[in-house]
Amino acid sequence: MVLPFDDSYFMKKALQEAEAAFEKGEVPIGAVVVVKNRIIARTHNLTEQLNDVTAHAEMQAITAAANFLGGKYLHECTLYVTLEPCQMCAGALYWSQISKIVYAAKDLQRGCGAMGTKLHPKTKIFGGILEDEASDLLKRFFVQKRNLN
Repeated sequence: MVLPFDDSYFMKKALQEAEAAFEKGEVPIGAVVVVKNRIIARTHNLTEQLNDVTAHAEMQAITAAANFLGGKYLHECTLYVTLEPCQMCAGALYWSQISKIVYAAKDLQRGCGAMGTKLHPKTKIFGGILEDEASDLLKRFFVQKRNLN
């Protein structure tokens, strides 16, 4: 039996957030935080709208999830994000003690893996879920952005 709430299901929700970012002219990265198969945070990049370099999808998701839970730790939570977290976001995720991170596309230049950023020892990280869809959206965004300039 296939469960309706698997990594692909939740990554599709993160991709919907990435599409919302795309429509706003933001770099199309989306994120959702899940606990016990329930989405408790849905976010996307807001760096342009908020004029804030720290307003990455993951940072927004950490704040929203912590507010929902009423505490700063994201134990038993999973972050689904359409691009591998950067060093800044990975640092914040470390302090949140999130249990699991699932990302779609790998960031070969600025991702936490490429940067050698440490995650919390109890955090598990997995990549490649709906990677093609996330990569295609990012490529489409940057092609469109180049053509407008």
